[in-house]
Amino acid sequence: MPSAAGVTHRQGSTDGGGSGEDAPVPDAADTLDRRGFLRVSGAVGLAAVLAACTSAWAEVRRTVAAGAPQGVYYALGGALADVWRDPLSPGARPEVLATDGSGHDRALLADGRADIAFSQIDTAADALAATPTGPRSPRALARIYDDATQVVVRADSPYRTLADLRGARVSIGAANSGVTPIAQRLLRGAGLDPDRDVRPAMLGINDSVAAMRDNGIDAFFWSGGVPTLGVSTLAATVPVRLLDLRDVLPRVRGAYPVYSTGTVPAQTYDIPDPITTLLVRNVLVVPASMPDDVAAALVDGLFAEQPRLAAASAAALTIDARAAIGTQPVPLHPGAERFYRSTKAL
Repeated sequence: MPSAAGVTHRQGSTDGGGSGEDAPVPDAADTLDRRGFLRVSGAVGLAAVLAACTSAWAEVRRTVAAGAPQGVYYALGGALADVWRDPLSPGARPEVLATDGSGHDRALLADGRADIAFSQIDTAADALAATPTGPRSPRALARIYDDATQVVVRADSPYRTLADLRGARVSIGAANSGVTPIAQRLLRGAGLDPDRDVRPAMLGINDSVAAMRDNGIDAFFWSGGVPTLGVSTLAATVPVRLLDLRDVLPRVRGAYPVYSTGTVPAQTYDIPDPITTLLVRNVLVVPASMPDDVAAALVDGLFAEQPRLAAASAAALTIDARAAIGTQPVPLHPGAERFYRSTKAL
């Protein structure tokens, strides 16, 4: 299975198949020109291809909820916005929203303020459990890459394990971010109460980086692609280390099997040794009400323009059609299923 860029998968890596529902392969009259749909250079032939889905495309906004500006979500969100320009109005680029992370993205999707959202699979699964049916219930377009949990400390600090953080000033992520529940679960796995045994701060990646640079915190949790721009920027001025999580992962994964285990290689952020960490899949989600043709076209653009995405973030190098269907427990959108069946990934 392809791994996140810079991250090696180890035991218990979570792979999956399709949604479990057998959708028919569309006939030729219903099948979109997968490459032409998003490539406006073929404008002459494009008009005929789009005729059947013009109204669906025109009526669907494509606002993307994409996390913090120094995170991988946001870098990929900007690249996808360029890929997903409206073929009927090439100047119309989807809006990319800066957010606090997966939890915030989920809320924006649920209340209609976003139409496509980046989400950790645990957060998306929580949203699905809360709203299993209905027009705003989440459906997946693709698994895109895996996040590595990064517990960042100064290189000259005394902290070596999570248990060492007792009494420390620790950022556990911004409110409504995907990293906060992961941080709380890991701290509990280390025998620490996240409210009483550490001095918690609710800071996003940008504020966490600034606070550590200014010696305002002792550690911060981040869940993101490797390398993450914010951590790289910090490491360029303040030597850092990542805490190894191998001692707590069996307990955490026993309680939350949606997570898997991986390794961040040595020399990432100039760390001297590889570290064992927790991985969580990332997915692109849309509301169940999105028209099938539009969902299929969005997935097609994701794969057709992968080199452009990889230029924005190395995390996109791992996007692969067979790995992309592993979105369980969140079902694939029927339009996404159509795409994967056309590529024989399903």
